[in-house]
Amino acid sequence: MLNLRLKTSILAMLLSAGLALSALPAQALTVVPPGNRNAEQPAIPGASTKRTQKSGSTFEKKYRKVFNLLKNDGELRAKISQQASAYGISPMHIVGAIVGEHTYNVDAYDRLQTYYVKAMSYLSSRLEFEYEGEDVSDFIQRPQFGDCASQSGSYDQWSCRERVWNKQFRGKTVDGRSYPNNRFSAVFFQPFYAGQTFGIGQLNPLTALQMSDMVHQVSGLPRLDVSDPNKVYETIMDPDLTIAYVAATLKTSIDAYRDIAGFDISDNPGLTATLYNVGNPEGRAYALKADNEERAASGEEPRLPQENYYGWLVNEKLGELQALF
Repeated sequence: MLNLRLKTSILAMLLSAGLALSALPAQALTVVPPGNRNAEQPAIPGASTKRTQKSGSTFEKKYRKVFNLLKNDGELRAKISQQASAYGISPMHIVGAIVGEHTYNVDAYDRLQTYYVKAMSYLSSRLEFEYEGEDVSDFIQRPQFGDCASQSGSYDQWSCRERVWNKQFRGKTVDGRSYPNNRFSAVFFQPFYAGQTFGIGQLNPLTALQMSDMVHQVSGLPRLDVSDPNKVYETIMDPDLTIAYVAATLKTSIDAYRDIAGFDISDNPGLTATLYNVGNPEGRAYALKADNEERAASGEEPRLPQENYYGWLVNEKLGELQALF
């Protein structure tokens, strides 16, 4: 009986220790507090300013327009809250991405219904993801992309293909063909004109393709297929579908900064909005990690992630936006 009690006690201690160890984070996280690190808004790109001036509007007017869309449309707010809950993030991250895009890039439509109408319009035209007659489905079969096929999941595969593009094709001549010094998404995935994004979340098709597996797993939506560009564009435009992709994109940024750089940015929608705007959260997280390792070696304090002009506005307006929810 004594041996049984001893064995039971030892087993309990081991289980307890195991549970305690498993509960510890892989690395100590630094929680980034809410609010802006910059006292004044960082510089707004000239292209955004010119585009807004050309339309006869102002950034404040564009902000008010998207704010009023959120304020007046309870259905939209419900969709945002539902998807935020599904992906385990605050709805303010989704709101921040939407507000930033429609303040500094394109005007919001006055009614959510307009986005549904636009989504249906993309089913009537034949779209292609190609560059000078070469379909991207064929392009990624080139040997340079061989290692990407073994990557698991849509995010890793398409991120790998984007890295290969930047390293081996962007601005270079390969097999007698010259390729533009431009982003992979701009060259192959925007059949109307480079830089074009769509929908309430202003997603580009490459981002949607990256997030396809996560959205399938969390939201149960069908996986996207690069060989069906019309379906990709319809998904981007349809508010019933695209908000899940916005949420997945933001969740990916939060996870990257936690796992790579050791920062918890989940309480700072301005930072996730910034990453939504500039893209490549993993690369930026690795850069921040390397910078802080150098600072630590020099005895300096770590540098917190900072918001850009786009995220700065989100944090500045956060109280007003939170009041809507």
